[in-house]
Amino acid sequence: MHDYKCVMTGHLLIYSSTHLLIPVMAKLKIRGKDLEKLGYPRGSKVASLAINVMMRHYKKNNKGFVLNLLENIAKTPEDYEGDVILRQIAREFMEPEEIEIEMLNEGAEIPLKHPTQIAEYKTYGSKHIAQNAKQQMDVAMRLPIVQAGALMADAHAGYGLPIGGVLAVENAVIPYGVGMDIGCRMCLSIYDMPAEYIRHNRHQLTMDLKENTRFGQRDFDKTNPPEILDRQEFREIPRVKKLKDKAYRQFGSSGSGNHFVEFGVVEITEPDNGLGLETKSYLALLSHSGSRGFGASIAQTYTSIAKEQCRLPREAQHLAWLSLDTEAGMEYWLAMNLAGDYASACHHEIHRKLSVALGDEPIARVENHHNFAWKELLPDGKEVIVHRKGATPAGKGILGVIPGSMTAPGFIVRGRGEAVSLNSASHGAGRQMSRTKAKASFTGKNMKEALRKSGVKLIGGGIDEIPMAYKDIHQVMAAQTDLVDVLGTFQPKIVRMDR
Repeated sequence: MHDYKCVMTGHLLIYSSTHLLIPVMAKLKIRGKDLEKLGYPRGSKVASLAINVMMRHYKKNNKGFVLNLLENIAKTPEDYEGDVILRQIAREFMEPEEIEIEMLNEGAEIPLKHPTQIAEYKTYGSKHIAQNAKQQMDVAMRLPIVQAGALMADAHAGYGLPIGGVLAVENAVIPYGVGMDIGCRMCLSIYDMPAEYIRHNRHQLTMDLKENTRFGQRDFDKTNPPEILDRQEFREIPRVKKLKDKAYRQFGSSGSGNHFVEFGVVEITEPDNGLGLETKSYLALLSHSGSRGFGASIAQTYTSIAKEQCRLPREAQHLAWLSLDTEAGMEYWLAMNLAGDYASACHHEIHRKLSVALGDEPIARVENHHNFAWKELLPDGKEVIVHRKGATPAGKGILGVIPGSMTAPGFIVRGRGEAVSLNSASHGAGRQMSRTKAKASFTGKNMKEALRKSGVKLIGGGIDEIPMAYKDIHQVMAAQTDLVDVLGTFQPKIVRMDR
């Protein structure tokens, strides 16, 4: 943060790395109800933090400017990760795939393999993947614990391991190779109801989504503690135990960013689909979200520990690992699996509520997850830990859902078990444009026109999620025909996202 004097007016101006020059105004006053309208729950930690930071560092600024700033932080926290003052607020609104954690490394630095020593890895859809994502994968492959890797067709740059990166390592787990939103997943429920049901009941389905879903950092009122909170990990691991209240508050809710709950039409195209379904159209419900603040806190905690125990060169610092022979490594492994099960339980609660609203039970369900690590075997029989950050399992016969954008179809798939890809496939279309660039490139009018052309109703959502910010899902699918077989499609019709 720097101060300047305006040459023409003499007013003091405030400048930060993420903001324009703003004239200082009268003393700032912020009330809880002001913040509540912006998504800062009254009495919450993030509301208190916002008030403290603003009163300490922005107390002479115009109230309208400060409230606009706080609203922008809540909507696009990743834009403020580089601001040493504002990022403490931004991290309370975590965008799981885009938060950078700055922590001190201690101890002797572990050297990386020379670029000529790394194992070859397969890149799918290479011409549609940005160079920085490929460079990140190259760095990851230089870790001394790496045995194999692959880069999926939806890949784009992240922190450490790129989104769409698959990495097999020996007897270790990389918290940031898993990612912030541990166990993020797709969950598809298919109902024995005709596709026309949406057209005839559009308003009611819209209301069902509004009344039965919650997004972002808002607490979700519940009457009974979910069974997942009875797990022994919450009693036996101190670092997990202290997160139990957070897990309870956000149970059954969805994250912000690209997370969604939507009604749409499933078209089953293959008779041998493994779901026991006829080849016809069905009403369906699809959700995408992860382990919320609970999983993100686990990621932050154990990334910090990993960086203390495993000091790497600057370009690889986010790939610090924990050996599974250490207490911290086994703690993280148990916590990661708990977070994955928690994410699944959240989806099941969302689908339960909406099934009740529909007055029907699903006849089939497909669920698959990413941002996780699995113990698997390489073709030579060696056991490895396979990290899939923004990639999904595609072992032989494994079912999954690969979504497009809010206007593009998703695909119900069955894995082919391709060893070169480490039995993996893409987890979606993948971004071709950052959130910041999308907001600078498109307008609300562009969004409305894209939705109109596709006949999609959007509840919430922002310009950063405009369909044009994503890769062409058809190109992504064409690049991985060796990895999955398509069994059917899902076309979104009513999409619910964070505001």
